Amino acid sequence: MIDYVKHRAAIEQTYEDRATIYRHAKVKDQVTKETKLEPVPFITDQPCRLSQKALGQNNQSEAQNDISYETKLFIAPEMEIKQGDMLEVTRGRFTDFGWELIAPARKYTAGEPFMYQTHQEISLQRKEWA
Repeated sequence: MIDYVKHRAAIEQTYEDRATIYRHAKVKDQVTKETKLEPVPFITDQPCRLSQKALGQNNQSEAQNDISYETKLFIAPEMEIKQGDMLEVTRGRFTDFGWELIAPARKYTAGEPFMYQTHQEISLQRKEWA
């Protein structure tokens, strides 16, 4: 029989990254009084693990260099992440002095989560201009 508590604890020891999850919500502009849909953070600084699924493709043209690759996010199963949510993930590591940043934050769009009892895996798509 699997001890899911121990299994989850082992997985979460690899969570050295931090994620902020954004979802579109109606926001009223204080100046124009117009209501717009804007990304609003609803989960901040959540421990997670980012894993690169495939090497990035370089789509260089004369006008721009598109960066496009897919990664996978491992995160606690109780985090409510929906397909289409936007995530900002910061790579980090633990040292004797605590958590420290090792790479700047990157932005992703979430695919459909795949749930397990101990964690969830979410395919992330990154597309930004370099």
